[in-house]
Amino acid sequence: MKKEVSAKSQGLKVAEQRELATPTDLDASAVAAITETMNGVLADVFALYLKTKNFHWHMSGPNFRDYHELLDEHADQLLAMTDPIAERIRKIGGNTIRSVGHVARLQRLSDNDAEFVEPLDMLAELCRDNKALTASLREAHEVCDEQGDSATTSLIENWIDETEERTWFLYAITQQQGGTRH
Repeated sequence: MKKEVSAKSQGLKVAEQRELATPTDLDASAVAAITETMNGVLADVFALYLKTKNFHWHMSGPNFRDYHELLDEHADQLLAMTDPIAERIRKIGGNTIRSVGHVARLQRLSDNDAEFVEPLDMLAELCRDNKALTASLREAHEVCDEQGDSATTSLIENWIDETEERTWFLYAITQQQGGTRH
């Protein structure tokens, strides 16, 4: 009986893989390399999105409104990256993130569950995380370029620019408001 269930499960798994297969001119090793690197980026983007919203929700102090709105704009930019990243992975035949647990296993940026964080420390931490995301995006660009995936490299170039802008804004605010925190 167990062997029948196992054979049936095996057949379903093969059928599911066929259903999710997407034709591409990239070879299997290129798809695997791009999928791995872009899923890591996607996990970091989700982690940074959630941290940005956390700090947005828990902002306080005399510059509350400005920082609150800035972090909302940053979070919107990050969330806007998620679907194109996941869809690029699917367009080339890869599988992408399926759950919050999957994000947690792949993310390289750390969470911040502190009860209270000083506003400028929030901004400095987000500055460091955006800078780290820029580095990850550059690495992903290199992988995608080496694998001949010009469509993904093109998208990554725009995300690098957006991420560098967030880093610049956060850095400028923390410098103006109280010295270095980086």
